[in-house]
Amino acid sequence: MFMDAGELWDFYNRPLGHTVRRVLGTRVRARWRHIENETLVGLGYASPFMGAFRGEARRIGAFMPASQGAVVWPNAGDSMTVLADETQLPLSDGCVDRLLVVHCLEFSEAVRPMLREIWRVLAPEGRALFIVPNRSGVWARMDTTPFGQGRPYSRGQLERLLGQAQLRPLDCRWALHWPPVERQIVMRSAVAFERLGARVWPGVGGVILLEAGKETATPTGLAVPSRAIGELVTVPGAAPSAGTAYDKEPRRRALIAREGR
Repeated sequence: MFMDAGELWDFYNRPLGHTVRRVLGTRVRARWRHIENETLVGLGYASPFMGAFRGEARRIGAFMPASQGAVVWPNAGDSMTVLADETQLPLSDGCVDRLLVVHCLEFSEAVRPMLREIWRVLAPEGRALFIVPNRSGVWARMDTTPFGQGRPYSRGQLERLLGQAQLRPLDCRWALHWPPVERQIVMRSAVAFERLGARVWPGVGGVILLEAGKETATPTGLAVPSRAIGELVTVPGAAPSAGTAYDKEPRRRALIAREGR
């Protein structure tokens, strides 16, 4: 079940939320340095990390799930917020170049249909960046932030889930290496914690940032070797099953396969 958009708005307007916005926004920008003339879409509650791309992306929109609710974004100018069903996005096939998924995957009750919809709207060379709570991180163990709600993932779980939806994992990083406490001394040291954590214990960050591409090759499957069947023999007195041939004599006989004799 999705968190209410109002609760998410409240978190990102707290001091801790401001710090999270700054740290994760920097990480997102590091992944997507140049998106001129591209279409950027946020799914879930991604608007706190999309402001840096305004004026650069050709088209931009913050799609918020109907069960979550929506808040107007940006604060000034034309609204770029769209209220939509995450499994039926009002977008044409292959029209999105960059898709930022935040506060969405861990809350959705229709994960696989949503991922298939992401695959549909993503351009053949497009990229989707998923930010989800890390199962091994301390943020997932404390319910004082949005990252302590919903279903956390490990890297392996997330990669398998995306792979099943034909979304190919390309790069995986971790972020939020400091504890989720709202103390000035901790938040002032957030950048230092991030640098140290990325070098020393990257896998225990509070969130996973996994970038994936669209897999367009049609799966062909593996060839299944045929199995040799022995001669057919009759078994007196056996009742035939549906679709089994038998003769018209009073004593019915079913045909079965006998192997190796």
